[in-house]
Order: sequence, then structure tokens, then C-alpha cells
Amino acid sequence: MVSKNLIKRKIDISEVLLVKTKIGPSKIHGIGLFADQFIPKGTLIWKFTPNFDQKISVKKINNFPKELQDYLETYTWPSKEPGKYCLVFDEAKFFNHSKFPNTISIPYENEEEIITLASRDIPPGEEITGNYKEYDDNFIDKWS
Repeated sequence: MVSKNLIKRKIDISEVLLVKTKIGPSKIHGIGLFADQFIPKGTLIWKFTPNFDQKISVKKINNFPKELQDYLETYTWPSKEPGKYCLVFDEAKFFNHSKFPNTISIPYENEEEIITLASRDIPPGEEITGNYKEYDDNFIDKWS
């Protein structure tokens, strides 16, 4: 049963990412995530939000229909917890891979999963990119 407090509470999804962003067509691949404000170097852009973002076991994923498995292959990455994958429910899923990203995703003390920081100043309108290999040892760059 859904709590009445949750029904009354409006969640602004753009605030789950920790900076203002927008999505749009990417020159890298499909849909991308773009800065909608100036983001100074070192700014925390994203972190895993328990009870909003999810971790899904490989066992569960293997029991899903193929179409859902394909979706999860695109939009999940390995959790720090063995045998689980992370799935975000905000626009962070539109970070595209770059060999020369403007962010860095790292494990951080007392955080459940990786955090993402701006590795340099990011001007408004620039696509926010990450290097998937920083947190997914099995990533294969399909678009290079």
C-alpha cells in the first residue's frame, strides 16, 4: 500500500541528480545528459540514492523476459555488492561514455555505491559524459 505522504509529496526528478540537467539528442549516442547550469570542477553531480535507485540481483535479472534483460544490459552497471547490478531512476542513465569524459566516477568512503564528480568545469549545454570503464570492468566500447 502506498503511503498517503508519498502521494502528497512531489518529487522533482531533476533534483535527484545533484545539478541542473536536461536530456537531448547526443552526438555521441542516442540521448544524452546535458548541463543546464555551470558546473565547477569537483562538484558532486550524482550519487546512488537508496530506496530510489535500485540494486537487482543477477538471479532476478536472469528470470526477467529477454526485452527487460536487454534494457537492463544498457542501463545498469555492476554494484559494489557482488552479484548485483545498479539501476538508476533519474536522468543519470543518460550519461554517455567518452574516452575523454568531463566527470569521474569513484568509490567514496561511507557511500553505498560510486559517486560522480565533475573532473573539469562543465559549461551549460555541454553533454555530461563518463568513462564506463571506471566502474564496469566488462564494458566494451561499442561506439568507438
